[in-house]
Amino acid sequence: HPFLGPRIPKPLPSSPILHSLHYLTVAVSEPSPGIPQYMEIGFVDGIPFTRYDSERGRMEPLTEWVKDSADPEYWERNTQTGVRNQHTAARNLETLRERYNQSGGLHTKLRVYGCELLSDGSIAGSERHSYDGRDFISFDLESGRLVAADSAAEITRRRWEQDGTVAEQWTNYLKHECPKWLRKYVGYGQKELERKGGSTKSRLLPKAAI
Repeated sequence: HPFLGPRIPKPLPSSPILHSLHYLTVAVSEPSPGIPQYMEIGFVDGIPFTRYDSERGRMEPLTEWVKDSADPEYWERNTQTGVRNQHTAARNLETLRERYNQSGGLHTKLRVYGCELLSDGSIAGSERHSYDGRDFISFDLESGRLVAADSAAEITRRRWEQDGTVAEQWTNYLKHECPKWLRKYVGYGQKELERKGGSTKSRLLPKAAI
């Protein structure tokens, strides 16, 4: 099914997860009512807290605590980043269709990335891409390696490694920027997150073309 998420195995942290910040982005080749061409949702401790999609064209809060805590500039910055991410995702989706020799039909690219704060004070994080429900490429903070799932993804892996900055950028984001904003979001929503049993970003994310 095209909307199945990435199945790239993710190493289990050695210590329990205290808090987590993850983002899911979905790009489709043929949007339809209720399914925008591009969408991204942020999750703190598994709870959706922000959303951007190509139909509404702006980043919006999904919880009262982030709505009440973040300033107007935050939403403007994140809206601009959402627009840029939308354009990048559309280009990457077209590249993948060409690479897999597909002329039309519904195709979907998913991206899942984020970090976890562990009880021993360490940080775990990963970046995963899938295409039409199949693994494509992944990056894990612990190993620091890009892993391609097939020959088409191997083209991307080689390109990113030749670039020489992709793994470094993701290491910096997952190890520093993501945890910094996770701690900030947990502070914003501490009461609600505790009530819901929860164990959020500089939007200066590395954007690499597939």
